[in-house]
Amino acid sequence: MLYKKLSELTDAERNKLVGRGGELADVGDTVASILKDVKQNGDAALREYTRTFDGADIEVIEVSKKEIDAAARSVDPALLAHLEFAAHNIRKFHEAQMPQKMWFIELSPGIELGQKVTPLESVGAYVPGGRASYPSTALMTIVPAKVAGVRNVVMCTPPGKDGKVNSLTLAAAKVAGADHVYRLGGVQAVAAMAYGTESVMKVDKIVGPGNVFVTAAKMQVRDMAEIDFPAGPSEVLIIADDSCNARMAASDMIAQAEHDPNAVSVIVTTSENLAVAVMDEIIKQAKVTLRKEIVNTSLENAAVLVADSMEECIAFSNEFAPEHLEIMVEDSDTVLEKIEHAGSIFVGNYAPVPVGDYASGTNHVLPTAGYARIYSGLNIAHFLKSSSIQKISKKGLETLKDSVISIAEKEGLKAHADSVRARFE
Repeated sequence: MLYKKLSELTDAERNKLVGRGGELADVGDTVASILKDVKQNGDAALREYTRTFDGADIEVIEVSKKEIDAAARSVDPALLAHLEFAAHNIRKFHEAQMPQKMWFIELSPGIELGQKVTPLESVGAYVPGGRASYPSTALMTIVPAKVAGVRNVVMCTPPGKDGKVNSLTLAAAKVAGADHVYRLGGVQAVAAMAYGTESVMKVDKIVGPGNVFVTAAKMQVRDMAEIDFPAGPSEVLIIADDSCNARMAASDMIAQAEHDPNAVSVIVTTSENLAVAVMDEIIKQAKVTLRKEIVNTSLENAAVLVADSMEECIAFSNEFAPEHLEIMVEDSDTVLEKIEHAGSIFVGNYAPVPVGDYASGTNHVLPTAGYARIYSGLNIAHFLKSSSIQKISKKGLETLKDSVISIAEKEGLKAHADSVRARFE
């Protein structure tokens, strides 16, 4: 774990913190080979890769409705109620994001311009497995798609060695409203959704987080299916001052670290006393946390940084462009106003990242590795497309015709000009 004055970071240390995510190129050839195999060999390739990477022999790739119902019944009713509560909040938040389905403005007499918003026909939700089950990701990817009106929402998630999908993940898929569930993970799942196979429905768009192989696969299939954005190992950056509670900040960094050995946790503060207290707390909490092996590996990527001013903290945060940003300062509104790049923002000592991960209603599928500079987190717009509309009368066209004809002929497209002239001959 790095502990240093922000102004004293070496170029190498700074580049390691802000230049993360470059490993996609390292796996590109491997990913391309798997994608090609699945495209050519369909279900047979899916079964072979599932045997190789997940240690599972699967004959039937789609999880049946009977299996999903049985999984939901096996879940503790209290836990199922918590999933439904989270789904309700996610649904409410994303309903608030829904744009007007159709609107018009009158540009001038005889010219009405508008827009029509329609949902995508099919979406694939990738839900990771492996080190843990992620029913929350099933909710975060499927619920907004259904709110948007997507007709077919499919979910892919890795099976265990017994070939079965985690019961809680299946229960979440049912609560969220998935139309099809496939016991597939990794690159092969992305390939199946992008190209379609004998068992797996081809989709128009693939959303959801994954490891570096899944992220690279999503980037490579964009000629066949659009994606949300690159979403790799998780990360948090905390901006803090003396008002921040050191134990709370440290617990948030430990929580982030338990996601993945490649997760990144950073705090940047104007208070040296707080920085020392957070360091002590991280060391203390890391010794007793349940997933300490993952946490200790992840903490090698962590940093506790001391800045000379709050402006310096904000500038570093905008350079870092974190997936999750926590603002734990006294004048939080002023800091919030100056934030330009962040996937999801958590304001105050009582807004830890896990509330957004599970139940507040905001989406936890977010751009990582600095991609928050150019991408928004998963939201209702990812499941919609818009068409522009023009309603034009002859009177309206008359006000446009001279400009259209002049510009078209200047571009050498006489037939374009003639198509307008024809309406007045």
